[in-house]
Amino acid sequence: MENNIYNARTDLALEINEEASKKDGRVKGIIVEESHDKDKNIHVTKLVITGKNGEKILGRRKGTYITIEADDLCMAFDGENKKISSVIAENLSNLINSNLKDVKTLENAKVLVTGLGNRNFSADALGPKVVEKILIANPLSFSYENEEDEPNNGICAISPGVMAQTGMETSDVIKGIVKVIKPDVIIVIDALAARNTKRLNRTVQISDKGINPGSGVGNHRVGITDENIGIPVLAIGVPTVVDTTTIVSDVVYKFLDGYTDAEKYKFLKDVMTPEMMDMYVTPKEIDENINIISSIIAEAINMVFYHISR
Repeated sequence: MENNIYNARTDLALEINEEASKKDGRVKGIIVEESHDKDKNIHVTKLVITGKNGEKILGRRKGTYITIEADDLCMAFDGENKKISSVIAENLSNLINSNLKDVKTLENAKVLVTGLGNRNFSADALGPKVVEKILIANPLSFSYENEEDEPNNGICAISPGVMAQTGMETSDVIKGIVKVIKPDVIIVIDALAARNTKRLNRTVQISDKGINPGSGVGNHRVGITDENIGIPVLAIGVPTVVDTTTIVSDVVYKFLDGYTDAEKYKFLKDVMTPEMMDMYVTPKEIDENINIISSIIAEAINMVFYHISR
């Protein structure tokens, strides 16, 4: 069907699974575990795609997708910041340890933190903003004449910009950096698109299957994944935009009870102009939201690699 619900514009595996489950019930090849911390008011959903059927239904590779939902994420004060950061840090740490090759651990791993996006556009500035706040206490170096003198661990960070600014595929830039510094793992941070407006700036997705920059807004770039880069790539993303089609359909569908999905889709298609279908919306407080969220994610990464108290 042309209006396949699974094609909703979202980068959140959780949302695609919700729609799939709503239509077909529990999906084979997908395992879902949920937990809720009442004290911190944080809900965590761990979604693991284990088989080809799960890959086909969700359009995602086999792997783990962790969704952390916190109403206070975009407006947290100091106390709430640390609580949310600690939950992100715990899940990030577990995912990194399960993906590090050989006998590497967090204590002796070299890490490349990459902030994707355009720092000049608030809704797309999450990645660069996080990178600005990462602690670089033991920077990696590639100037050692003797490889035995090279540090065993450390963090380096970069914001490679977007193709419109650099004229280069971001994946190619990262490949070049990886070839020189040889990190053990990459952590990529990017802004995402959501299907549900209630999840905007209130949700963090962590995945061990990398990311395809711009996929949520229809601007498909070459994937930054373990397959493409050659080492484990973890992705941290926060939905900052939702498309207008989603907003209009959520409103319109409430008044079309009794109509089939095909009839609803036809009505929506008739009232939506091409210009409206290409638009994306972000909350008016996006500047403040991004500043707060980037601090929370940066603190979580610092907690993981510098053993800062959680």
